[in-house]
Amino acid sequence: MKQILYLFIFSFVFVSCKKDIETNKDDTKTPEPVVFDGISESIKPGDDFFNHVNKTWYDNAVIADDQVGVGAYRFLNIPQQELLKNILEEVSKGTHEKGSIEQKVGDFYASGMDTLSINNRGIEPIKPILERIDAINDVPSMMQFVATQLKFGDYSIISPYISPDQENSSINILHFSQTGLGLPDRDYYFKDDISVVNIQEAYKTYLTSMFELVGEDNGKERAEIVYAIEKELAQSHKTRIERRSIKDNYNKLAVADLNENQKNIGWSEMLETIGAKVDSVDVRQTAYYETLDKMLGDIPLEYWKIYLKANSIASHDNILSKPFQDAAFEYSKVLSGQSVQQSRSKQMVRRVDGQIGFALGQLYVKRYFNEDAKKRALDLVNNFQKTLEKRIDNLDWMSDSTKVKAKDKLYAINKKIGYPDVWRTYNVTIERDKFFENVVALRNDAYQYELNQLNKAPNRDEWHTTPSTVTAYYNPSLNEIVFPAGILQAPYFDLYADDAVNYGGIGMVIGHEFTHAFDDQGAQYDKNGNVTNWWTDEDYKKFKAKTQQIVEQYDAFTVLDGVHLKGALTVGENTADNGGIAIAFDAFKMTEQGQGNTKIGGFTPNQRFFLSIARIWRVKTREAFLRNYVETDPHSPPIWRVNGPLMNFTPFYDAFNVQPGEANYRTEEERIKIW
Repeated sequence: MKQILYLFIFSFVFVSCKKDIETNKDDTKTPEPVVFDGISESIKPGDDFFNHVNKTWYDNAVIADDQVGVGAYRFLNIPQQELLKNILEEVSKGTHEKGSIEQKVGDFYASGMDTLSINNRGIEPIKPILERIDAINDVPSMMQFVATQLKFGDYSIISPYISPDQENSSINILHFSQTGLGLPDRDYYFKDDISVVNIQEAYKTYLTSMFELVGEDNGKERAEIVYAIEKELAQSHKTRIERRSIKDNYNKLAVADLNENQKNIGWSEMLETIGAKVDSVDVRQTAYYETLDKMLGDIPLEYWKIYLKANSIASHDNILSKPFQDAAFEYSKVLSGQSVQQSRSKQMVRRVDGQIGFALGQLYVKRYFNEDAKKRALDLVNNFQKTLEKRIDNLDWMSDSTKVKAKDKLYAINKKIGYPDVWRTYNVTIERDKFFENVVALRNDAYQYELNQLNKAPNRDEWHTTPSTVTAYYNPSLNEIVFPAGILQAPYFDLYADDAVNYGGIGMVIGHEFTHAFDDQGAQYDKNGNVTNWWTDEDYKKFKAKTQQIVEQYDAFTVLDGVHLKGALTVGENTADNGGIAIAFDAFKMTEQGQGNTKIGGFTPNQRFFLSIARIWRVKTREAFLRNYVETDPHSPPIWRVNGPLMNFTPFYDAFNVQPGEANYRTEEERIKIW
C-alpha cells in the first residue's frame, strides 16, 4: 500500500492535447503561432497572473473520476500512458523471442491484465509469506525475515539504499533511512484536525480489512496494534523539513559500533542477509534506529508478527485479488479525493513503466521521439549554461573567488537529454501466466541491480526516470541534469513554436534545474558531488540570508481555506523557480525575437514569454490531493510556482505594467533575487 500511495502521489504525468503528442515525429508540420486564449481580463496580471491566464481554463476543466487532477505538470503523463498502452497492447498480442524486450514487457502486461487468474488465486500467492511470519520465534529470526523480504520489495522496519558517499562521491556506499510507517508522513499520527483524523480512521479500516481478507481473527484489534507500533516509530522520525539538512542526515558509523550499541537489530547478521559486504554504513536518521532497537526488546514478539503481517499484505495488496485492491483504494481515495479506481489497463501501464520502464522506454523512443527535439534541447541547455555564467558574473553579493568556483561547478554539470546512452537491462524471466511472481521477480531484480553497485564508482550512465516520463531533475551527487523525452513536448517544448513560448516553457524548466545546483541543498555540493564548503564565510552568510527570505515569503502564501505553504520544506524548489525564470528570460533576450518587439496574437515577445510560464503550470487538482501535497511535497502548488517568482521579477512588472496597490506588487527593495 505504501508503494501504491507514493505512486499515486508522485507518478502522474502531464496532460497536453493528443494532436501534440501524435505529431512528435512529424517533420512536415507547418509552423503555427501558439495562441494564448481564455485570458481573464477582469483579473489584473499584477493581482494574480496565474488566474489571469488560466482562470477560464480552470473553471471549465473537468477532473476525470479516476484521476486526482488535470492539466500540465505531473498530469501530462495521462496522455503519455495512452501512448505506452498502444505499445503494450500491440506487443502483448504478438509472438516474440523469449527474453527479448518485446516479450518481457508484453508478457508482463498480459499477465497483469489476466484478472480472472489473479482473482482465482485469492490469497494463495501471499500465504507462504504469512506462514513464515507465523514461524518466527525470536527477534533474530524476525530480523532475518525482515532482511530477506526487502530483497523482494517488501520493506518494513529497515530501509537501505545505495548511492554515492556525500564526502567521497567517487564510491557508492550503503545508507539507511527511517521507515516503518503506513501513513504518508510522521505528522499524520499526531494531528487532530478533521481531515487528518479521517485519514487515520480510513487507514485503520484498511488494516482491518487486510487482516480479515487473509482470514485473521480480531482484525480491528490487530489494526490498533499495528497503528500503535507505527505511531511509536513515528515519534522518532525527523520531519520532512529536518531531513532537508544535508549534514544532519549523514552519519557514517562502523558496523562494529552498531553491533555493540544496537544488539536487537543485529547489524552484521542483517547485512549478511541482504548481501552487503561493508564495515561502515550511513545511518541517516540515527534516532529512528535507536528507537527501533529499543522497541524490538520492549514490544512483545507476537505484536511484531502482527505488524509484519500487515506490512507484507500492504506490500502486495495491489497484485493480489480484487478484494485487496478494493480495500487499498478505499483508503487511498480518502487521501487523494479520487472517486473511481483506474481501469486495469491504466494500472498496468503504470506498473510496467515503473518496474521495467527502460525496456518499455526503448520501444517508446523508437516509436514516438523526434531526435530533432534532442538536438534542439541540447542547444538550449548549452545556451542556458552560458547565460547562468553571465548572471553569476553580475551578482553583487558574491565575491570573485566564490564566483570562480561556482562557474567551475556550472561547467562540470553533465547533461542527459531524451534517453540513456546505455540502456538498463532486466535479468528476469517473465511468464505470461504468473503476474504475482513477475512483480516479485522484477522487485528482486531491482534490488540486485542496486546491490551490484555497492562499493563501486557511481554509474554515470544511469537514469533515475524513464524516458517517457514528463519530468526533469538535478542530481547533486553526480552534478548532472536530466531531461527525458517525455518533457520535450507541448506545452513545455514545441519545435515549431516561437522562442518566447519555448523559453517560457522548457526554458524555465532548464533554468530551474540549473539553479538546483545552487539552491539551499545543491550549494553544499562541489563540482564533483562532494559535500564540502566552496564558499567564503561571508558569501555563504549572504546566501543563507537570501534563502531565508524565500522561506518567509512562501510561508505567507496560502491555498484552500487558509492552508499555509511550508516555506522551509519548499525552499529548494522555490529558489529554483525564481532562478529558472530569471535565467530563461535572460537567455530569451539574446534571441532575435527577444530583442525585437513584434507582437503575435496581440502580445509582445516579453508578454508571450510570461504567458508561457503561466501555461506550463496550468493544473487543477482535487482538494484532498492538494491538502496532502502541501503537507508532503517539496514543490509549491502550481499557482505559487507562477505568482511567487513573478512578484520578485522586475521584467514581469514592465511587461504587464504592474502598479503599486495591486495584490502581488512588491517594491524593488522587497523583490528577492538570488541567482
